[in-house]
Amino acid sequence: MPRDTKDAVGADAGGPLADLADLILNVGRLVRARTPEGPQVVTLTETERQVMRVVDLYPGAAPSEIARRTRLQRTNVSTALRSLEGKGMVSRAATSGRSIAVRPTERAAANLRVLRAAWAQELAVILGDDLDTVRKCTHLLSHLEQRLTADDQGGP
Repeated sequence: MPRDTKDAVGADAGGPLADLADLILNVGRLVRARTPEGPQVVTLTETERQVMRVVDLYPGAAPSEIARRTRLQRTNVSTALRSLEGKGMVSRAATSGRSIAVRPTERAAANLRVLRAAWAQELAVILGDDLDTVRKCTHLLSHLEQRLTADDQGGP
C-alpha cells in the first residue's frame, strides 16, 4: 500500500477513495439506464451481463474460471450460462478431459457492437472530444479492475 493511504482514506467515511467508488457505481448505473433497448439488443440480467463480460474478455474460459472472475457462485454462473445459451449468446463445447469451454457467439458479438456504439455516442455528447482525459480515466479504471481481480489470480 502507498504511504499516503491514510491521507487518501481520510476520516470522512473514506474520503476521496470512497467518493471515487461511489461515482464509479453511480456512473455505471446511469450509463446502463441509457443503454438502448429493442429488437437489435438482447436483454440480459445483471448476472448475465457479468458472465458475458468475462466470456467476451476470455473466450474459451471454463465455467469455474467465469465464476472466479465474476465472484459469482458456480450455480449462478451455470444458470446464467444456460440462459445465455438459450438466448444464442454463448456456445459451450467440451474440451480435453471433462472441461467445458464457453465462447461468445456471433449474436453476442453483434449485440456488444450495438451496445458499445450506443455507449460511445452517449458519452461523446457529454464529454465532447476530450479523448486524452478519457484515455487517462480508462487507464485508471482498467488498472483498478485488474488489481481488484488480482487476488483471485494470485498475482499483482
